[in-house]
Amino acid sequence: MTLRTAARLATAAVLLAGCAQSEPAARAPAPQARPATPVAADPAEPAPRPASFVAWRDGFRAKARAAGVSDATFDAAFAGVGLNARVLELDGRQPEFVRPIWDYIDSAVSETRVATGRRLRVEKADDLARIEAAYGVPAEIVLAIWGAESAFGSFYGDINVIEALATLAYEGRRRSFGEEQLIAALTILQAGDIAPERMVGSWAGAMGHTQFIPTSYLAYAVDFTGDGRRDLWAEDALDALASTANYLARAGWRTGAPWGAEARLPQGFDHGLADGRARDAAFWAERGVRTVGGAAPVDHGPAKLLLPAGARGPAFLTYANFDAIKRYNNATAYALAVAHLADRIGGGGPFAAEWPRGDRPLSRSEKEEMQRRLTGLGFDTRGADGIVGPDTRAAIRGFQSSRGLPPDGYDSAELLAELRRAGGL
Repeated sequence: MTLRTAARLATAAVLLAGCAQSEPAARAPAPQARPATPVAADPAEPAPRPASFVAWRDGFRAKARAAGVSDATFDAAFAGVGLNARVLELDGRQPEFVRPIWDYIDSAVSETRVATGRRLRVEKADDLARIEAAYGVPAEIVLAIWGAESAFGSFYGDINVIEALATLAYEGRRRSFGEEQLIAALTILQAGDIAPERMVGSWAGAMGHTQFIPTSYLAYAVDFTGDGRRDLWAEDALDALASTANYLARAGWRTGAPWGAEARLPQGFDHGLADGRARDAAFWAERGVRTVGGAAPVDHGPAKLLLPAGARGPAFLTYANFDAIKRYNNATAYALAVAHLADRIGGGGPFAAEWPRGDRPLSRSEKEEMQRRLTGLGFDTRGADGIVGPDTRAAIRGFQSSRGLPPDGYDSAELLAELRRAGGL
């Protein structure tokens, strides 16, 4: 609720990913997009850490007390807790190579996962209907997030959350994040929602069936079963699924509207319109954009054109609900995988267009080189960090337009080769 999601797809970030509850955090602010794992280091770290983990732990107790955590809760939570070498290894991993989006979606929307989602849609129909009535989020979307985050509860992490967050708070690259989440996790334990030994999750502290980080748990988790606890680890997953729907509702989910749809673009289309700006249905229709069935776009509010693999891959028109999914996890690949899995669970078929599977994605160092060359040629990416965000995509589109190429903003090996021919260093 959760950790993950700046729009990049790292090898380390593989997807393993009306009613009985009390009033669900109605005054909580809308969720902020969680960054995609791995995330950047804190811009400003706390003071230098103590010489030992034990000294840090003893000093951190004062912060926990100030936040209202009792010594009894603190001692129970930290019993047997030490530095976790696995967490340090995963936190320090900066993968050089990334998976193409089509490989990611193939994995996330496998036939096995689709079949499991369809089966659970029937088995849990009554519970899912109650959740949908309470929050307005379709059952298929809730199931898709469950499938993406933990393969429908088959694995949601096995690391002690207190130990993981304490490790990050003491020695990780994101110590401020670790401390904030650790205080939230201790607050959850003090409330009695979960016992310390059952509070397990990912190396970065994401917990339960749908992988909430502790601060998001405090803001958006709900007790849908009415048993007095918000249990995101329970076998029936009801609290977790309702909490996920609550999160999306608070993120701006529009009841009755789709996430988007695959689209077909006409010959000669201006791919520079895939610039992240939302435009109304009439705008797209006037420019020849159609659904895969040949119909004009339906007016579900302003829509953005998404070309996740450039001009040679599938095209999509995405609405506000796609943005709500990205608030859960701010990675385009993740959001598209969830949206597509939901469609498949609901009976839809595969995408109509083919992915450019012959393309090779750039490594992180190659993306940094691409950014340096773009900037050197006058197309400023505002830094060379290997993360392809809006500034870099705008620079790519500018360069592509200058060379008579489709300005789709797509980073590829072909683009890097063209940049090398152009110079820029």
